[in-house]
Amino acid sequence: DIAPKPTFLGTKTIKDFPLADLLPYIDWTPFFHTWELRGSYPKIFKDTFVGAEAKKLFDDAQVLLQEIVANKLLQANGVIGFWPANAVGDDIELYTDDSRTEVLDTIYTLRQQAEKPKGEPYYALADFIAQKSSGIPDYWGGFAVTTGLGCDELVAKFEADHDDYNSIMAKALADRLAEAFAEKMHELVRREYWGYAKDEHLSSEDMIKEKYQGIRPAPGYPACPDHTEKWTLFKLLDAEKNTGMYLTESLAMMPASSVSGFYFAHPQSKYFGLGKITKEQVEDYAERKKMPINEVERWLSPNLSY
Repeated sequence: DIAPKPTFLGTKTIKDFPLADLLPYIDWTPFFHTWELRGSYPKIFKDTFVGAEAKKLFDDAQVLLQEIVANKLLQANGVIGFWPANAVGDDIELYTDDSRTEVLDTIYTLRQQAEKPKGEPYYALADFIAQKSSGIPDYWGGFAVTTGLGCDELVAKFEADHDDYNSIMAKALADRLAEAFAEKMHELVRREYWGYAKDEHLSSEDMIKEKYQGIRPAPGYPACPDHTEKWTLFKLLDAEKNTGMYLTESLAMMPASSVSGFYFAHPQSKYFGLGKITKEQVEDYAERKKMPINEVERWLSPNLSY
């Protein structure tokens, strides 16, 4: 099963994506969690305890959302990219072109080690890319999207009016739009830009349930908890120049309402949690990444088994 070649290699920038096109892709459940209301959308409206409050929040959100869309109070910018890729052990080599002779950069991945029932595989993200030794040409992608441009100004306006409610609301909506933008871009990647699932037709609900082929794991999340892989991702995508997004010293993304990650197309690719890893793997990883061990340990501290 050979992955089709993406329709382009290198990067593509998307400026000022129409916010109205993101509305059907919003996952509302986490919006209620921002307000500490537990429950899933739309069932939450029927909840005896929080139903009425949830409905009011939702209705207020729609009003501000329509204002944001109509007056372009937030800007959606993104960049995506694809590169020829092959796995070498647990690392993913990215090549300058399809001749695959020159390594452009490397994505370093970590492998699960916590004991599992007999016969269950121990995953690393590199498993979802064809090994170089197989001779199969594979591809890998990355993305960075933001809907946070303009959010600080919007929040400042509400704060000047001592309107905490709408200031929290604006941030919550910018966050939802960023996730919706990541969802929309991933759909465009599957159906058009990479085109490995041209015939996919999913409802918003099924999309939120991730019933599609491929994954978009983010550095700093369970499958690749090492935030420093964002440096490589942002460099490959030239994210700051192309979108206005940048990384802070602690590797948080700015603007706050931003999402970035990797694209894997493999039909068996799936999300997993790395879990605890041994000192041996950390030492090996540090050597591959040419990074001091204590620095690797600092970034991976929640995952150390020692």
